[in-house]
Amino acid sequence: MAVVRALARGVRLGSNSIGRNRSLIFNSVQRRGIAACIDPSIGLTDEQKEFQKVAFDFAANEMAPHMAEWDLKEIFPVEAMRKAAQLGFGGIYVNPDVGGSGLSRLDTSIIFEALSTGCVSTTAYISIHNMCAWMIDTFGNNEQREKFCPDLCSMQKFASYCLTEPGSGSDAASLLTSAKLQGDHYILNGSKAFISGGGDTDVYVVMCRTGGKGPKGISCLVLEKGTPGLSFGKKEKKVGWNSQPTRAVIFEDCAVPVTNRLGAEGEGFTIAMKGLNGGRINIASCSLGAAHASVILARDHMCVRKQFGEALSNSQFLQFKLAEMATKLVASRLLVRQAAVALQEGRPDAVSLCSMAKLFVTDECFSICNQALQIHGGYGYLKDYAVQQYVRDIRVHQILEGTNEVMRMIIARSLLTES
Repeated sequence: MAVVRALARGVRLGSNSIGRNRSLIFNSVQRRGIAACIDPSIGLTDEQKEFQKVAFDFAANEMAPHMAEWDLKEIFPVEAMRKAAQLGFGGIYVNPDVGGSGLSRLDTSIIFEALSTGCVSTTAYISIHNMCAWMIDTFGNNEQREKFCPDLCSMQKFASYCLTEPGSGSDAASLLTSAKLQGDHYILNGSKAFISGGGDTDVYVVMCRTGGKGPKGISCLVLEKGTPGLSFGKKEKKVGWNSQPTRAVIFEDCAVPVTNRLGAEGEGFTIAMKGLNGGRINIASCSLGAAHASVILARDHMCVRKQFGEALSNSQFLQFKLAEMATKLVASRLLVRQAAVALQEGRPDAVSLCSMAKLFVTDECFSICNQALQIHGGYGYLKDYAVQQYVRDIRVHQILEGTNEVMRMIIARSLLTES
């Protein structure tokens, strides 16, 4: 936390030249300002405003100029992420004694929203990495925390979360990857699918079956790259999220020390779900950043683009569309921040609110970005314009960290069990 504070108060990141329209949002924000009604700093403390500015500056200077290139060439921007870690963004809500920033869930949401304006895909990976580091920090013993967390917080090493399997997506409790205890090791066999960072990362937080069927038979192991029997599938070709590799992770008689198990046997599913509660806020926050950027891009395009002899901004139809986009953005932000506070405080409504935030915000923010593309007309479909990348990158947010259909199930279950 001290690192974030110090940088917020004095250090300014180096400036890169900003190229074509795809990056002009940041010049636009700095030049014309953010409309007060959508200002993401409203209601924040002075300290939160400080590290929010650090995150916005980093997004503008270190991410936005490269966003399109990372997407086109499918570059995993290791050095850029390590620069982010120097600001304290590698372990935002990890405890300071193992290298984390020790910030709150609300603080984390503020940072991810700001970073995501610069590159959604890269920020989303950073959010997953943070979730893995938090899981080790929270559920690991002192030896595990000291072994893994410092390198993760500095992003000298990167982490992947391994829950989904080819045959178990939304029905995560039916996973089949097995871990058989042999002496002081587990012998791990099976595979995981759609793993962000897979093959390029160093630490794999793996949910596996050590007992019988169902969630109570699942445990959590931390597996290190280079373990014999660990291999990876081909790099997937994706619509978006191209700055982070996605591969299958395959285990063939991998020997994992018992000392690498987080918590007790049978606690893995609980650990996984607690990680995902925060992950849902994180991914909703990344959606907020994309939507915020898209509203500004749409506004600026309306002011300069002329049709039928006048600027698009004079069209009442488009004015109303822009007003709806801004309203959805602010409502989404308020819901995310309420859920973040509830999770931080351990309130009984936290799980439902995290699910509501993930459901509502990822749906509405995709709608905002999609409408922004529509306002751009044919230009919005060109890769020279950033809006199309925001659309592609946040579409998957409605699927991962629990599909939005699963979010509806969680919310409904909460309502019905409390009736």
